[in-house]
Amino acid sequence: MAFERAGAKCVFTSEWNTYAQKTYIANFGEAPFGDITKIEAKDIPPFDILAAGFPCQPFSIAGVSKKNSLNRKHGFDDEAQGTLFFDIVRILKYQKPKAFLLENVKNLQAHDGGRTFNVIQKSLLGLGYNIFYKVFNAKNLVPQNRERIFIVGLLDHSIDFSFPEIIDQKPKLKNILQKDVDPKYNLTDKLWNYLKAYKEKHREKGNGFGYSLADPESFTRTLSARYNKDGSEILIGGKTGKNPRRLTPRECARLQGFPDNFRIPVSDTQAYKQFGNSVAVPLVECIARAITAVMTKQPKTTLVIKTQFIQKRDAILAAA
Repeated sequence: MAFERAGAKCVFTSEWNTYAQKTYIANFGEAPFGDITKIEAKDIPPFDILAAGFPCQPFSIAGVSKKNSLNRKHGFDDEAQGTLFFDIVRILKYQKPKAFLLENVKNLQAHDGGRTFNVIQKSLLGLGYNIFYKVFNAKNLVPQNRERIFIVGLLDHSIDFSFPEIIDQKPKLKNILQKDVDPKYNLTDKLWNYLKAYKEKHREKGNGFGYSLADPESFTRTLSARYNKDGSEILIGGKTGKNPRRLTPRECARLQGFPDNFRIPVSDTQAYKQFGNSVAVPLVECIARAITAVMTKQPKTTLVIKTQFIQKRDAILAAA
């Protein structure tokens, strides 16, 4: 959606989750291909830009903490999710598109003492791409505190890419809330009492864990795929005598910048997972416009940029 708003046309999509496929079909009129690990790079039609968000759980602060507590592997050692980055590398190596945009959690740079990000840079630079990366917070465009790292790669080293400057539009949560909300989204007494006790327990220990009542005049915490569990990270204050409530799936869609004509054909549980895993569409649109803008201009051949790329690549490869 973000790239098509920026003038591009989608020619191939891969998605293995059947519920996400259902949502995709309902909105775009075609079924995405399945598990990318089972798709040969040669079977993908030619394209100019690859856009991907490999699973963030192996690299996120929360994901790593959880896996450590369960004595499970994380990062690239997470065989179920972490290694999907190398499927992106596999496709880039064969197809050699002119550009790519990758998205992940802010913690990607710091994971495993920076070694994970070094592997990523080494892999992408080794394919011949000049790479640029920056952490953005979507709260300037949607009322949600959502920090993510975006990595842009360009095959033409003569292009001096710059990320867009995002003007803070100071969006407010109150502007995306629905007026008449089904009472089913209100927390039960049992769950609300549990969350209050949990927060108090950690407050006494000096920790900040627990539920968060969102300020309608400001922005929310980060929406996650676990939102259906209890909604504790983003709760809307209840009316007098009522418990707080979760966001509705439509409000979650709005929180990520989806238009109201975006169809939600799945259950609330699946919708929460999908919007929690999504990117903030308006933010990606800004970056997509910057990418398509430099790709449609006549590139300037400059030896300086080429030399800078080689120096940066060699320095990273030498440090690996």
